[in-house]
Amino acid sequence: MKATRVWAVSRKEFLHVLRDPRSLGMGIAIPILLLVIYGYALTMDVDEVPLVIWDQSETPESRELVSGFVGSRYFARRGHVSSYRELERAIDSREAMAALVIPADFARQIAAGRPVAVQIIVDGSDSNTATIALGYAEVVTETYSQAVTMQQIRRILTRPPDPPLALRPRVWFNAELESRHYIVPGLIAVMMMMIAAMLTSLTVAREWERGTMEQLISTPVKGPELILGKLLPYLAIGLLDTVIAVLMGRFVFDVPLRGSVPLLFAVATVFLVG
Repeated sequence: MKATRVWAVSRKEFLHVLRDPRSLGMGIAIPILLLVIYGYALTMDVDEVPLVIWDQSETPESRELVSGFVGSRYFARRGHVSSYRELERAIDSREAMAALVIPADFARQIAAGRPVAVQIIVDGSDSNTATIALGYAEVVTETYSQAVTMQQIRRILTRPPDPPLALRPRVWFNAELESRHYIVPGLIAVMMMMIAAMLTSLTVAREWERGTMEQLISTPVKGPELILGKLLPYLAIGLLDTVIAVLMGRFVFDVPLRGSVPLLFAVATVFLVG
């Protein structure tokens, strides 16, 4: 393998790219466009779910439970209802996506130390959002249930017992649990895979369409030299796309860049070559 032949093929391919605005636009503009579209469209964060409340108890205990919902960033109160008909109308009209129904004997059951059930009704037309909203509601009700249990224990015992095991979860690499911190880096890898495969396959197809592949075959250029020569220009474009995507992730989507930048681009080079 001779470096002069590899460089000649690479230089020829560079000139093709520079003289073909469509290929250059496909290699640079499409990754930016895809990152913007999917970066804003794909999200697993659900905040301020519209919520209507039917509080049949209207007691301090029920208002404390309601405050757990409206005091979190996951639910936004859209009003109160007094019947299932009004509740259904609010969900059907998209005024609310979820409804909280508290039974009339809520405070009485809690005072008696008996379990009591509250009802959460969620619009299931968006199944993903509905599932996440249900998970949030379960956390709020579980927190309220634990607080009520501790109050009852304190009334019975002078000093509540220490829990045998205290779980304190800690998220190291995405403490805010922002879904874009997971999605944007994954999108960068997927787009690099798509663009690199598409550009390199198009360059070989273009040689056959223009009838220049036979001329290349008739030259002293060997197969590995041809492949490597065609690989290098699009590897450079892929690395340029990686730089643009990383900068967009950092400054457009506020995804923190932590760790070794040289290691990132070394791994990206191996990925693009593959």
